[in-house]
Amino acid sequence: MLTVLRTSPRVAPGLLSFQAWEALRGARRVLAGSPEHPLLPALAEAGIGYEVVSSEDAARLAAAADGDVVWLADPGGEAPAPPPDSVPARVIEGSRDLPGARLLDLVATMDTLRAKCPWDARQTHASLAPHLLEEPYEALEALETGDDAAFREELGDVLLQVVFHARIAAERPGGYTVDDVADGIVAKLVRRHPHVFADVVVADADEVKRNWDEIKRAERAERGVESVSGTPSVLDGVPFGQPALALAAQLQRRAARAGVPADLISAGSDGSAAGLGDQLLRLVAAAREAELDPELELRAAARRYRDVVREWERSRQPQGQG
Repeated sequence: MLTVLRTSPRVAPGLLSFQAWEALRGARRVLAGSPEHPLLPALAEAGIGYEVVSSEDAARLAAAADGDVVWLADPGGEAPAPPPDSVPARVIEGSRDLPGARLLDLVATMDTLRAKCPWDARQTHASLAPHLLEEPYEALEALETGDDAAFREELGDVLLQVVFHARIAAERPGGYTVDDVADGIVAKLVRRHPHVFADVVVADADEVKRNWDEIKRAERAERGVESVSGTPSVLDGVPFGQPALALAAQLQRRAARAGVPADLISAGSDGSAAGLGDQLLRLVAAAREAELDPELELRAAARRYRDVVREWERSRQPQGQG
């Protein structure tokens, strides 16, 4: 019997399944294709002997052996050449990737690029800043067009920005790593979901949002973060660098959850003759009342307008021109 033992390069060597260790201990011969195979130190520590041979020799030795032969497949590499039909063979998965394991590949790839690519090596937080805006918008466009493959690709570009910035931060004294970033968001999610990770009981999604806001306010107070006005406000933390419609919608959502009267929207008028900004603010309120996102609605209208303009342009082309 030839047993091909496959392992994941993302799992620490030696962390094998019971079936894998059982096959290794019971094998007549254990074969590896390289002296650098990551499992070999673990085998030596366990007192299991091994031989380094080519994949072709592995098949030949399996055919000639009078007992079980285990071939240590290169993690992520190719299996040995198929043995003769007279030699029964099987594959054992000694270790498997957990969900998210491929993120380790991304971190390792980013480390390599930072060290060996001249362009990647010279990037800074500031030079990458435009991509923090561009990449999410490209992902949103792919989502809106319904192109699932493109959306998946663009999500990868968004993820790259997180890993890239964390890699740059890790290089400076007192910086942080991508693990610190992940640890921070995990801790935040656990802290802000006490109805999932603790004993808090909620009635519905609206109560979840209210609890979230209350926890955020408590966090800011604990960190000593003061409001811009000097008085704690439900609007603290709203980023004013976002697009205007999205900003107006977020301000209104925050205010509504705090019980702010809806008529204050009109009270915010600057008294100008045109009052166009105030009209837009009221349109945002109308969108919220209809449970619509004004930013997404305007984007959809812009796409429709684009299609109408293109159709008009086509209609004005001379016959036969294309």
